[in-house]
Amino acid sequence: MSNSTAGAIAPLSIKFNALTLVAATTAAIAASTSASLGWSVWAMFVGWVAFFTRGHSARDALFSYLCLAIGIAFGTVAALAVGALLPLMGPLAFAPVVFVVAMVVVSLRAAAPLNNIPAYFLGLITFFAAHLPPSLLAFGELAAVSALGTLAAWLAHRWQTRILQK
Repeated sequence: MSNSTAGAIAPLSIKFNALTLVAATTAAIAASTSASLGWSVWAMFVGWVAFFTRGHSARDALFSYLCLAIGIAFGTVAALAVGALLPLMGPLAFAPVVFVVAMVVVSLRAAAPLNNIPAYFLGLITFFAAHLPPSLLAFGELAAVSALGTLAAWLAHRWQTRILQK
């Protein structure tokens, strides 16, 4: 639910509390699911946040998630590149890798509908914050847990929309 929509409802109203209950319940279920699967709960919430970087339709949610997942993939490749360059360049290895990744990500602003720059950066942040060795398994786990977060946020939003329509 966007702040502007939720702000139009009095904080003590039943509708306001129902909207809050839906978000909290959905978040709790998603967090418990994530933890039960051995996934990082914080990474699930990155997917949740990515949902709110664009519109709230299923299509928008899908494209926001795809940008997030591609950002995770970029992070995986970037970590491999830095690892390959570190023996040659030391800490300066980060400069060319970050430059290339930033050029690619920022250039994608012209690639609608995959032009969600914040979601790409959330994906990069997710990969590096996870401190996992770069691998297809790491990518798969982070992509899956963030998909859970995006799906949970979309479901919560849908349920909240139904409450608002009553």
